[in-house]
Amino acid sequence: MNVSVVLFTSDLRLHDHPALRAACEAHRVVPLFVRDRGVARAGFAAPNRLAFLADCLRDLDAGLRVRGGRLVVRSGDVVEEVCKVAAETDADEVHMAADVSGYAQLRERRLRRALEAEGRRLHVHDTVTTAVTPGAVAPSSSDHFAVFTPYFRRWSGLRLRDPLAAPRTVRVPDGVGSEPLPFRAGLSGLSPALAAGGESEGRRRLSAWLRGGLAAYEERQDDLAGDATSRLSPHLHFGTVSPVEAVHRARKAGGPGAEAFVRQIAWRDFHRQVLAARPAAAAADYRTKHDRWRSEHAAAEDVAAWREGRTGYPLIDAAMRQLRHEGWMHNRGRLLTASFLTKTLYVDWRVGARHFLDLLVDGDIANNQLNWQWMAGTGTDTRPNRVLNPVTQAKRHDPDGTYVRRWVPELARLDGPAVHEPWKLRGQDRAAVAGYPDPIIDLADGLARFRRARGVE
Repeated sequence: MNVSVVLFTSDLRLHDHPALRAACEAHRVVPLFVRDRGVARAGFAAPNRLAFLADCLRDLDAGLRVRGGRLVVRSGDVVEEVCKVAAETDADEVHMAADVSGYAQLRERRLRRALEAEGRRLHVHDTVTTAVTPGAVAPSSSDHFAVFTPYFRRWSGLRLRDPLAAPRTVRVPDGVGSEPLPFRAGLSGLSPALAAGGESEGRRRLSAWLRGGLAAYEERQDDLAGDATSRLSPHLHFGTVSPVEAVHRARKAGGPGAEAFVRQIAWRDFHRQVLAARPAAAAADYRTKHDRWRSEHAAAEDVAAWREGRTGYPLIDAAMRQLRHEGWMHNRGRLLTASFLTKTLYVDWRVGARHFLDLLVDGDIANNQLNWQWMAGTGTDTRPNRVLNPVTQAKRHDPDGTYVRRWVPELARLDGPAVHEPWKLRGQDRAAVAGYPDPIIDLADGLARFRRARGVE
């Protein structure tokens, strides 16, 4: 009887899974996840993501068991472990989802060579982790789009494949050994309010969002206090929610909110097609401005204040404290904190990107690194020298200070706009917030330094 292996990576679901569907065409299937030691060595196995991953694997195993199967878990080098499982089960072929990072591309090439040397086949499936395949649309003069708007026009004109149902049965060969499933319990360094992972939770959240949040999304997506975003980014990162299915269901709901939400999924695909074409952009400037950034050592006090949410700028501090507490941050907060570090403090974007990857449960190489580059002006932003003013932005997106007071309790007694500029208070009012620091830099001084460094008049 034929056996196929399906290698799960960042696609930890049963619904709308082309690789799993193809593997199930064989009589028996080995659903395999390898705890990749290469990922741990590279520093990407952050506690928050390990905890979310544990939830995802346990939920995936439960879903497989309902269908008569189970998840096989191994640890080690992915290529070695896949080849071992294929040999143990005499599998003819291995199915997996395409991915875009330099590491993922190298892993795929290594795995293909190793399997072919043993007379086995590797099938790589597109549109498992993206709605549109990286490279499916490209300008005539390049292998990828470097500007979002023309990319989005082409992206929007494509017909997405129809979502696939979850398999009804999964038959796993007898005797395939597996390690125990991981638990989040026992992991240290977790954010206290870290969200739960798993396909069941992801599908519940998607359905609830489509019913209750989508319609108002266009108007409220930057409402920091209202927390009006979908919070689906961790589920998209781990693949517990299908981007293809999310787009189809949002479009079916219709309206301006759906259009705005679909645009965000397109942004995710945009960054992935950039990284697929330019893997070095994970660590090197996509478009260098020859910055002579302040080093992390030289700016140690400023960087520490930024990480701890003690910069003296309430909205920046609120967002950084949310990140530490939840392992997640509102997108508007991400833009503002990144602008502050790279342009107001003039610190290398890689310092900020690394800190985000240490904490973000949705810490995705494509989105994280390229959004940081976008804000630092070394990426795909067509206005690379723009600087976001945290006070102006706070008054616009948190006008009554609710978001700030939620995360910066030192300012909880302040009302209205005063919460965004506590350094202007005098007398008893200033004494009431004595535990909150003064700004670590004057915004005008930071702007002037940045403009000098970039040669901007």
